[in-house]
Amino acid sequence: MKQLGGQVLKALGRAAWALLAAAALSAPAAAAPADDELAVQAREAWAKRDRKRLAALADTARAQNQPLAGWVEYFDLNARLNEVRQPEMDAFYLRYPGSYVEDRLRNDWLLELGRRRDWPNFRRDHAAYQMRDDREVACYAMLADHQAGNKVATDTAHTAWMAQKDADDGCLQLASAFADAGLFKPDMLWAKARLATEQSRPRAARQAVALLASKPLDQKLAELQDNAGRYLSRKARTAPRAEAELTALALARVASNDPDQAGDLLGDKWSKLPKDLQAWLWAQIGRQSALRLRDDALPAFERAHKLAPDIALSDETLAWAARAALRARQPALALRAIERMSPAEQRDPAWAYWRARATRLQGDAAAARAQLATLATAPLTYFGRLAAEDLALPTPLPPTPAPLTAEERRAARSHPGLTRALRLIDLGLRSEGVREWNFSLRGMNDRALLAAAQEACDREVWDRCINTSERTKAEIDMAQRFPTPHRAELMRESRAAGLDPAYVFGLIRQESRFVMDARSHVGASGLMQVMPATAKWTAKKAGLAYSPALLNDRDFNLRIGTHYLKLVLDRFDGAQALAAAAYNAGPGRPARWRDGPVIDAAIWAENIPFNETRDYVRKVLLGGALYAQVLGLPATSLRERLGGNVGPARADGTDMPSPTQESLP
Repeated sequence: MKQLGGQVLKALGRAAWALLAAAALSAPAAAAPADDELAVQAREAWAKRDRKRLAALADTARAQNQPLAGWVEYFDLNARLNEVRQPEMDAFYLRYPGSYVEDRLRNDWLLELGRRRDWPNFRRDHAAYQMRDDREVACYAMLADHQAGNKVATDTAHTAWMAQKDADDGCLQLASAFADAGLFKPDMLWAKARLATEQSRPRAARQAVALLASKPLDQKLAELQDNAGRYLSRKARTAPRAEAELTALALARVASNDPDQAGDLLGDKWSKLPKDLQAWLWAQIGRQSALRLRDDALPAFERAHKLAPDIALSDETLAWAARAALRARQPALALRAIERMSPAEQRDPAWAYWRARATRLQGDAAAARAQLATLATAPLTYFGRLAAEDLALPTPLPPTPAPLTAEERRAARSHPGLTRALRLIDLGLRSEGVREWNFSLRGMNDRALLAAAQEACDREVWDRCINTSERTKAEIDMAQRFPTPHRAELMRESRAAGLDPAYVFGLIRQESRFVMDARSHVGASGLMQVMPATAKWTAKKAGLAYSPALLNDRDFNLRIGTHYLKLVLDRFDGAQALAAAAYNAGPGRPARWRDGPVIDAAIWAENIPFNETRDYVRKVLLGGALYAQVLGLPATSLRERLGGNVGPARADGTDMPSPTQESLP
């Protein structure tokens, strides 16, 4: 009945769309219903760079005064941005003031103006730019100020350049201007080259070294990036400083593939490198060993500290130093690594929690309790709930907000941006719809966000329902944040497979946000994001009939996904953390990750080498704990879901395919 109701709502929504959207955009009441499929056609023409077709579609959309005409024109202008002139852009801005497409195209245009070095028009357009979330635009803005003779703080420019991971024109030109002015010193340029090498971004490293204006250095960097071992054996030197820097970059590349070999080389042939470079290299060796969950990671970090206690290390390197220390039960070393992180990183709930745990292990119970108490004020988060449980505090669900008023519902329903976004999603333009939706939420208070979320819930656009409701601060609607679509079917299949329904709900919420036609870039499908090979393998194990088309059937997707999850869970003796990691990264990886010392499950989860999988495990387990409360099932703490300790398996299991990914690097 609920599914039928949703279909009726969708049908009504399609019939009423033109009228609602036209009213929202103040279109003339007599305007004929628009064929908004033109937006789909324009998106397809844009992908093919069919400029003739785009121009025709834009003319038609404008003539018909379509609700999605702005998107049709956006695709047209974006496809020929390199030949557009400012008056045409100004006319577009006037037609769609305050809309997402206006600001999105302004962002694109600012990048084009930066590439053209058209600073007068850049500065004018930048003043009206709302999103301010493009790092390259930010670099161009500082460059424009610098070119105009306005003072730009060197620290601000340097921070922006260091934060830019992918080499781009905007931040390169900013760095080049500051280097030419003598504001970026050689040590700052080498620091960027080292950071880019850490991040496996060779092009960014080359750009940093090129700013030193030395062709021999450029050539040597290219050689070592091509073959670090050959460079070390033939051309590397320990002096002067620039040569030592290049040698360090070569050794760092060796460490990324073989930390043992890098350690041997650094301890023997290259022990004459400057101490700060040796310390940085030992930290990189430690990081690579920590990523491999090896016991020699911590000794490498210790060598780095002894060589240069005050050397600046990246937050990511320090994070792996802290994880290695936690894994080795060395709370003092974990604290030292956390305290050396940037202030912003130290404020991250993960490091606030581990700082409290390490503080307690150091014997300062009062300070640890105070730190945990601060975190425990957010029990709907992973670390907030762990902190509350560590303090034996209750974790009730927040009170349900007051019902939305008719006026609040009307405001959300008539909001032009939200209306366009829902229609774009309905047309299959999900990426564009999501961006328009998120732009429209800017500045909304809790009540407006709840109303917007409810519109998405009612339309069964569950990802927008959840993500929008998660933005509220004081008023929290758990029915929106943790909805239960397909509840009867999911409960049935979970119990048939012998699984905790709350755990399955938590996993699906993370996998697909309950979007039935979700499909990942590697081909995983449906609510439970199952790969075809996994479905075929599981069907054979479970004695189920299988064909690839069945993966798009809701009930079959739930059935095959829950059967697979049960097989994974059984392989890991019911450990939900390991099973969640296996569901995301494939069972072979957590089987290897559990080898080593027996450690607390929360510390094991913190040491998962893949950022995506680490975050996934946290969210699935937290979701399971919260869904148990939402569904009225027996409460299970987050700590119980994590399990007690993780260590080597008693016996090896048979390797199983991953439901979500064919392979990971």
